[in-house]
Amino acid sequence: MGPIIFAYIGIALMVILSGVGSSLGVTITGNASIGALKKESGAFGNFLVLSALPGTQGLYGFTGYFMLKDFLVPSITWFQAAAIFGAGLAMGTVGLISAIRQGQVCANGITAIGNGHKVFGNTLILAVFPELYAIISLAAVFLIGTSLAA
Repeated sequence: MGPIIFAYIGIALMVILSGVGSSLGVTITGNASIGALKKESGAFGNFLVLSALPGTQGLYGFTGYFMLKDFLVPSITWFQAAAIFGAGLAMGTVGLISAIRQGQVCANGITAIGNGHKVFGNTLILAVFPELYAIISLAAVFLIGTSLAA
């Protein structure tokens, strides 16, 4: 296995794991929204925003690919490939877990709104915390990419 294959495995982990996490997160929130709509049909806009929030991690994984794609050339070194693999593994793992956990936070808020509680703003604030770690991972991918360019 050459270094280019190792780097592409890291990119694949970043895109696939972040995407899987987002799909699971939005499924969790979508299911909660369907249940809550039966009780509170006028809150669809709130449910839509909270349901879409876990989808951002998948976008971060895809963005990470664009940050590192210029290094995916046949002349890549083992050092560059290892850095890209590590960046991909970190972004993918954090994206997977944070999207699922964010989906659970949002689902609890959706359920509460469906039961008549006014917690949309509170849910958004609490749902930002899992998002923060996905953003930090994307920032790490950016920093790794800039250090490889130097």
